[in-house]
Amino acid sequence: MATQESNNKLAPASKSSKTASGPLTADFLRSVPTGPGVYLMKNRQGQILYVGKAKNLRKRVSSYQRVNPKISPKTALLLSRVAAVETILTRTEKEAFILEASLIKKHRPRFNIDLKDDKSYPRIKVTLGEEWPRVFVTRRRIKDGSRYFGPYSSAGAMRNTLNIIKRLFPLRRCKGRNLKKRGRPCLNYQMGHCLAPCSGKVGKEQYSRMVTTILMVLEGRNRQLRAQLETEMQRAAETLEFEKAALVRDNLQALAKTLEKQVVVSNLDRDQDVFGYVRKGAGVGIAVMNVRQGIVCGQQVFFLLDPIGDDSEVLREVLRQYYTREQRVPDELLLPFQVADHAFLVEWLGDMRGKGVQLRVPKRGQGLKLLHMAAANARQIHIDQVNRERSWQELARNLQTKLHLRSFPARVECLDISNIGGKQPVGSLVCFMDGEKAPKEYRHYSISGAHEPDDYRMMAEVLARRFAVDDKQKTLPDLLVIDGGKGHLNVARDVLLEKGLQSKVELVSIAKDKENRTDKIYRPGRKNPISLVRHSPVLFFLMQIRDESHRFGITFHRRLRRKSTLASELDHVPGIGPARRKTLLKTLGSMAKIKKAAPEEFASVPGIGPELAAQIWDFFNTKQKG
Repeated sequence: MATQESNNKLAPASKSSKTASGPLTADFLRSVPTGPGVYLMKNRQGQILYVGKAKNLRKRVSSYQRVNPKISPKTALLLSRVAAVETILTRTEKEAFILEASLIKKHRPRFNIDLKDDKSYPRIKVTLGEEWPRVFVTRRRIKDGSRYFGPYSSAGAMRNTLNIIKRLFPLRRCKGRNLKKRGRPCLNYQMGHCLAPCSGKVGKEQYSRMVTTILMVLEGRNRQLRAQLETEMQRAAETLEFEKAALVRDNLQALAKTLEKQVVVSNLDRDQDVFGYVRKGAGVGIAVMNVRQGIVCGQQVFFLLDPIGDDSEVLREVLRQYYTREQRVPDELLLPFQVADHAFLVEWLGDMRGKGVQLRVPKRGQGLKLLHMAAANARQIHIDQVNRERSWQELARNLQTKLHLRSFPARVECLDISNIGGKQPVGSLVCFMDGEKAPKEYRHYSISGAHEPDDYRMMAEVLARRFAVDDKQKTLPDLLVIDGGKGHLNVARDVLLEKGLQSKVELVSIAKDKENRTDKIYRPGRKNPISLVRHSPVLFFLMQIRDESHRFGITFHRRLRRKSTLASELDHVPGIGPARRKTLLKTLGSMAKIKKAAPEEFASVPGIGPELAAQIWDFFNTKQKG
């Protein structure tokens, strides 16, 4: 794709300006090319804030002069931070469409639509990349040749599906990509939960057929599967294989019970994704209903706060991101209105699927009924969002009242120190914004020079770094929660006094009372802890954020310990890096053999010459003994 770049600097945005059109000067706009292409909006640090495409770049960028901050506050905020615009010209609008998607995926700009939710929903994974595939639940999605189904918003429904699959189609349950051969099968085989491929009890052809059947169930092709099983049962009966016919009959009955519980919304055999789209105020609710052969198989919901662009552009970006995440593209997409770049999107989805895809806007019939269902679910997202906001507002007011805070605690941070006997100490800082986790604001602090357990000194060091005066980019918390008692609270208070932040950051500490098995809450200037009932929402929230800081800190601490444990003595040998270390271990077999090896054996290893071989031998036989 032939592209041409130009870096057009904007006039510095005035800090006092409140209009979105301030930085877009006439001189700058005249320098913007008029052809198709992509524009990248950057801040003063060179970070990409937003990526967009246009048929006419100059006309598109000029349109930002007409942005009304009251109607589009997020766009106004974006423009107030823009210091430069980089344009990339393309030959065609289609090339701009593809390049825009690639740049958004690569840079993940802050102001572009980020189609994700805070929950890590479970998925069902079928390990097709393995010789003997398995089926299990996972929350991580990696590119390893496996098929993933979901995500499932209802873990209970997913478990029921998985239990039925495991009962009808008993694949192996042992862990690991490679199947270990066994003389005798395990207990799962005796219980009828596994066909024991490890002991040669089942052939690959039969096993593969079972995997194919499982894929049909998970893809929602239950009607097709039922017809296939009925044919198989009849064929087995005709050949007098009555035991096999009875087994297939039982599978059919179990499958029929599953079908009874599924919601049938259409009599069509095609696969469809139905998109509900409801905008209320600055927020957009998106509901994606997955319909497979007329049966609702799942749904995902998303909430976008003040997305940039009109509805057709927002929906286009939703579709593009939704199917970029290795989501299976169905035969047909039902949309509430015409989407921007319709032709390019159809072609792009078709290339991804390997055959044609239809994008329809139904006006009558079953398609319109499906859109109404999806829209109702999208409308519910707004109701849930409002309820969450109301719930947080009430909790925050209780926090302010019960803890005697001066200001509303919109941003709450919690600090925890993790160490074992003073070794490898780390500070973990977690952040909750408006009552929700804000993982992007989480921070780890490695603490150096600590050889003895001294929580007070470690906490003072971490807080001094968190509230460094010269770091003006950091946003201060409204409330800082300390994991510990009055001593820890006093250390935090002294650091804030030293930094001159005692009037800007509120402090509270939470400590476990081992005798009463309760949590005590301390505030500066109070001799006794604040009394909260055991089931108080305020206490529960403080415990939640404290436990999150524990989890975050312990996870990092374990990673450091594991890395330290796995560190090899070879790391200390001059001239030995990761590649040579791996080659030495692979060639000689183990550290024990490396320590006993002669210089000639080292020299025979690829990449190890006579001089380095002598150094390695000298390290293990002279310096180590000395």
